[in-house]
Amino acid sequence: MNVENASTEVLTQLYRVASRSKIASSFVSYIMLINITCFELSNTTHRLQAKMRNSNSSSLHVAMFPWFAFGHFIPYLHLSNKLAEKGHKVSFLLPKGAQPKLEQLNQYPNLLQFFPLVVSHVDGMPPGAETASDVPQPLHSLLAIAFDQTRDQVEAILRAIKADVVFHDMGHWIPALAHQIGIKSIYYAAVSAAANAHLAKEVSKEMTVEELIEVPPGYPSSKVRFKAEEAAIVTILPEIFGIGLSFQDRIITAMKDSDVIAFRTYREIEGPFCDYIAQHFGKPVMLTGPSLPETNATQLEDKWANWLSNFEPSSVVFCSFGSQIALQKGEFQELVLGFELSGQPFLVALTPPDGCITIEEALPEGFHERIQGRGLVYGGWVPQELLLSHSSVGCFVNHCGYGTMWESLLSDCQIVLIPRLGDQILNTRLMVEELEVAVEVQKGENREISKENLSKAIKMVMDKDNEIAGLLKRNHAKLKNILSNRDLQEEYINNFIEGLQDLVK
Repeated sequence: MNVENASTEVLTQLYRVASRSKIASSFVSYIMLINITCFELSNTTHRLQAKMRNSNSSSLHVAMFPWFAFGHFIPYLHLSNKLAEKGHKVSFLLPKGAQPKLEQLNQYPNLLQFFPLVVSHVDGMPPGAETASDVPQPLHSLLAIAFDQTRDQVEAILRAIKADVVFHDMGHWIPALAHQIGIKSIYYAAVSAAANAHLAKEVSKEMTVEELIEVPPGYPSSKVRFKAEEAAIVTILPEIFGIGLSFQDRIITAMKDSDVIAFRTYREIEGPFCDYIAQHFGKPVMLTGPSLPETNATQLEDKWANWLSNFEPSSVVFCSFGSQIALQKGEFQELVLGFELSGQPFLVALTPPDGCITIEEALPEGFHERIQGRGLVYGGWVPQELLLSHSSVGCFVNHCGYGTMWESLLSDCQIVLIPRLGDQILNTRLMVEELEVAVEVQKGENREISKENLSKAIKMVMDKDNEIAGLLKRNHAKLKNILSNRDLQEEYINNFIEGLQDLVK
């Protein structure tokens, strides 16, 4: 057993003891130092090798502390892999229960080390809850309390590992802590610059609908904005998130107090929004590029490849909302009926709706028999990137989460969007109104999606003779040609690393 594996085993055993005996967090922080010390010893050789690979630049040690949600862990981990690829060391802080689910995404275990945190229970949260996936949306403020209660552990780790810089997003207290320790802090956003820029306007509960949806003064777009029927989404900003701090104040404090604000974007897509944020907050803004993982060389499994091979090129509609979005049963049924109504072959990958254990029990009556051979609704994980690159897939219906937005831009598919959360709505307006590469499904008065409107959007983009569909396809192709240049991402990540090295000098 090598030093690194031994240290992990020792830490695991100590965690078990600490958990059973309810040992104070100060002792939990102490036992972490065993892991930290062993990790430092095991990485001496790796640091020397990294320096040799980067003889013209200094090797960095970066700490990552994202919000406790997989939509934040994953982009932070993607960037961590990019940094480790260049020979830089990364220490990744996360709840101990989340680590096993992310291990397979660690491409450089010799340089990228996880440091698990003990997440304390807060009254009102489900037992054992550690991440946003474990906690219903209305209770996320309680998760923020648990998140903030890891501060002593985070401080102990940061002081011990002697990182050069710490990346964070929802930890509003991280910049002050980093300053005390003598390291730099970077606010690294998991959402788009276009969405973050809306925080330049302070929101209060007393605002009218018109005031709530008004863009901030000087905001660089009149199109990337909320509609009147979406005003309620904006009202979450002034709500308490944790103890004594609103959601918007938490993020604004994290941004204002950090040394640098960073986004995983290209100037070619969000340049004006990045400039606006730099001017408003008075901070340098650095860009990493989307930092998506390299395309896996593995082939699509036979069960998917064989099914897709039954259809004409660019004829299949693929839909995915990600594993974190659970629909109500009525919403789910209306959605799948919309795919049926479109007349196109379709592959829908959704988690079972609330109240249902399996996809089969959630399907409308007679649905399976009607669409047999033409449609497939699947409730498990699917290889989204490989499916999007298959020649038979011609349309991608999604929620326009930030990572999915980039995946759709880098595909050849027509794009149909059904946003649900606030940042997804603003991403959608960017894609539909500014870039003109996608179409948004029209919603009803209560923001519901009807099968008729979904079918209408799909039919429109899949109609080769439709003028709007042709415009979207041409605009998308032009953007993809720019964004798919591997040298572009390489240039962004190299410039970002140079910026980090200048920051910590």
